[in-house]
Amino acid sequence: MLDNVKQELERFKDKVIAESKKELSRQGKKSSGRLFNSIDGELEVYKTNNFRLSFTLGDYGEFVDKGVSGTRKKYKTPFSYTTKMPPPSKLDKWIVKKGMGKDEKGRFVSRKSLQFLIARSIFRNGLKPSLFFTKPFNKEFKKVSDDIVEAFGLEIDDFLAYTLNKL
Repeated sequence: MLDNVKQELERFKDKVIAESKKELSRQGKKSSGRLFNSIDGELEVYKTNNFRLSFTLGDYGEFVDKGVSGTRKKYKTPFSYTTKMPPPSKLDKWIVKKGMGKDEKGRFVSRKSLQFLIARSIFRNGLKPSLFFTKPFNKEFKKVSDDIVEAFGLEIDDFLAYTLNKL
């Protein structure tokens, strides 16, 4: 692949990853760090000068980014809870990290009860889209077309200069 184009695609990938992580932190969605640390990208360049650029967001990154509609509250997202609520046990570590466990009167609530109540709330109200990945991707994608055109221009200039020097 043309070196300037490859460089520009790598810059795009790195910028999207960095901005996505920054947005995730800004929104306070960095509890365990699993999602934050799972954000990654890969640029594969083939001998035919074709390429594949992919991003990974871990097990649940797409749900956090695009949101999930609940049974009562709907969002513009392809995901929704319809018949099954999220497993309450999966919320245990998150509850501990957040230091939850008391009601409004200061009394302790059992962890199992809290897990169930939060899972039921998520089932009913869904997860509001955070767009922690979508916003940075779209922002950088708008810039990349101009940068790629410029990179191709540089490559063509280099090619012409090289060709003319050989003649």
